[in-house]
Amino acid sequence: MTAHEIDYHIYGEEMQYVEIELDPQEAVVAEAGSFMMMDTGIHMDTIFGDGSNQTQGVMGKLFSAGKRLLTGESLFMTVFLNQYHGKRKVSFASPYPGKIVPIDLTKYGGRFICQKDAFLCAAKGVSVGIEFSRKLGRGLFGGEGFIMQKLEGDGMAFVHAGGTLARKELQAGEVLKVDTGCIVGFTKDVHYDIEFVGGIKNTIFGGEGLFYATLQGPGVVYIQSLPFSRLAGRIYAAAPQGGGQQRGEGSILGGLGNLLDGDNRF
Repeated sequence: MTAHEIDYHIYGEEMQYVEIELDPQEAVVAEAGSFMMMDTGIHMDTIFGDGSNQTQGVMGKLFSAGKRLLTGESLFMTVFLNQYHGKRKVSFASPYPGKIVPIDLTKYGGRFICQKDAFLCAAKGVSVGIEFSRKLGRGLFGGEGFIMQKLEGDGMAFVHAGGTLARKELQAGEVLKVDTGCIVGFTKDVHYDIEFVGGIKNTIFGGEGLFYATLQGPGVVYIQSLPFSRLAGRIYAAAPQGGGQQRGEGSILGGLGNLLDGDNRF
């Protein structure tokens, strides 16, 4: 194996964290901000990119970091190396309510495609690259951007899904239609495309967006019930404008109560 072989345990139900056990000189690479806790004896270091090209000199490091820049992520990642003479543990937490999904890349042909915000951490040696869409329509109307992340190697990787997780095994030729933001990731043989919803009523009054994703098997697809973009949009829509306290919501008068109180500003 080129990637470090790590053991792990996932704790919790809705606000999960993953605890990774490292043997001496084993390491794990994680997104900035996902760290939760670790034992003494583990050394934390910031590196360019994902650490998969660290032995290829300066150009390898720059290429690895450049791939992350294209996905909109930070140029840097954090590596946690066990420098102790015994086993040590380090934990990483999910950024919002949902599930942490362990991905054994050896079971999926060494490659897994995921949304750019889904990646949490992986064994050092796993490459976190970019997956360009072959069709312009996916980039223009995909809802999550032109570029997705590509996890490659023979180690363990961990991705995060918002809300409840659904795992679908598609047979050859079987098609699943999904909201674009609800896709967590899929295996390398799944064909991904974007389709127009169609219909004037659906377009104007549907409220579900103009496009959805079609995923065609064979392969495995992971779907999330609550994408972070949807959660953030609902929170923003419910937040009081102008910093004032919204006392009307849930009351009998509703917004009329604020108007009578003189709280509404025009």
